[in-house]
Amino acid sequence: MNQPIKAALIGLGFSGRTFHLPFLQSRGDYELIKVVSGQSELAKKLVPEAEVVPSMEDLSDTDVELAIITAPNELHFPLAEAALKAGLHVVLEKPFVNTVGEGEALVQLADEHQRVLSVYHNRRFDGDFLTVQALLENQTLGTVRLFESHFDRFRPEPQVRWREQAGPGTGFLYDLGSHLIDQALVLFGWPETITANVLAMRPHAEVADYFHLQLGYAAHQVILHSSPFCASPNHRFQLHGSKGSYQKWGLDPQEDRLRAGIRPDGSEWGKEETEQYGSLYVAGQRTALPTQTGNYHRYYDALYHAIRSGGEPPVTARQALDVVRLIELAERSAVEGRTLSV
Repeated sequence: MNQPIKAALIGLGFSGRTFHLPFLQSRGDYELIKVVSGQSELAKKLVPEAEVVPSMEDLSDTDVELAIITAPNELHFPLAEAALKAGLHVVLEKPFVNTVGEGEALVQLADEHQRVLSVYHNRRFDGDFLTVQALLENQTLGTVRLFESHFDRFRPEPQVRWREQAGPGTGFLYDLGSHLIDQALVLFGWPETITANVLAMRPHAEVADYFHLQLGYAAHQVILHSSPFCASPNHRFQLHGSKGSYQKWGLDPQEDRLRAGIRPDGSEWGKEETEQYGSLYVAGQRTALPTQTGNYHRYYDALYHAIRSGGEPPVTARQALDVVRLIELAERSAVEGRTLSV
């Protein structure tokens, strides 16, 4: 029988409750023994099996092996630094950190303490992204010349939430953009150029809420886009190649199911409904292409093996740091109004 990893969840906001707690509670490989939160009553209700403590300092001299940090972005670096110095393995919510310098310091610290440091880029395990990966690996579309990825929303008025308030690591580029950039790097590697528009388009917006990035490669172009003014279904992926095209609308269903309180049990939990399948166009014929089944719990499965067996983490800190590098370059391109060589 596998020895469960004793874990502490740092933060019990939307991300902690929605994207981490259900997997920690439904998988026998983890034992959640501590929750660090100021919402003690909520924590006791949601996590009765764990001790609720007010600060990271209360994790010292305990059996905790893994700290899962879901606090606001400005706290990522100090909390991760403290956890690594305490000898804990660390998972950080995306984005990794707010600056490349912070990320380099954490990578060095994790290496020094020989701890696993990983970032929760869960969108690598979206069913539509897995489908796109398979199309590219199988060369179904031939040589792909254009790849377009959108994460649009209809949110025409700013909301009162830390992600939309001025501060380190806030705004849609750090929030949604980190997903799209990470996926692009997984598929295509490091680009040669970047051209970016990063804007605050909504009245009274405190942060950038629109971005349009164009990554240049030797043989193809990659467009990453997000707008808060999309009232229609999100045009998630669009690929055009020498043999055909693929188009996908909507978003992976796992987040909505987690929001609705549906526990991630069973292999079919992340399966998409038939009417949501994307369209494959080859030789003038359209085919509804079944979407692969998404599975966020694959992140925690791979993390377990990385900690217990010394395998590769599901997302390495250096991979997540490349996302931050491109975010910084995108901001610079937008400010300077020009294409940058990267």
